[in-house]
Amino acid sequence: MRFFGWLAILVAVIGLSGCGSKFKRYNGPEVTQIQVHKADRKLYLFHNDKVLKSYDIGLGFQPVGHKQFEGDGKTPEGQYFISYKNPNSDYHLSLKISYPNEADVAFAQSQDKSPGGDIVIHGGPTSRVSKRDWTWGCVAVTDREMEVIYSMVKPGTPIYILP
Repeated sequence: MRFFGWLAILVAVIGLSGCGSKFKRYNGPEVTQIQVHKADRKLYLFHNDKVLKSYDIGLGFQPVGHKQFEGDGKTPEGQYFISYKNPNSDYHLSLKISYPNEADVAFAQSQDKSPGGDIVIHGGPTSRVSKRDWTWGCVAVTDREMEVIYSMVKPGTPIYILP
């Protein structure tokens, strides 16, 4: 009987050892593109033409229109790609979006301004946010959703951010 008691404890410890980790495993179809539909506040993960997952999102605090300058509170629009994964993000986990591109930089410079940067898909802050669009131009989901997205998306994945 004593053996089975220890065995039960060992099984419980092994079973719980994976709980709480922000690094999930994903073994499904490859995410071939991400679409962000700003007006609908939705993010879609696609494998070819099939939606694998969809999420409600928060955007920059001035969400209408394309991001042009640092601090404008807008989320960019256009085609970009995921340039890297950040496991040590201030917002749980994050996926870097390749904004600004050459056209974004050229336009901002023509206005003697910075285009800004560090636009990511990320989890939520540790404190509760009282409104939907609160970021400085990023795409926000919950921490749990970000864990799934982070596990599914690889650097180089194209992202289409639509008005």
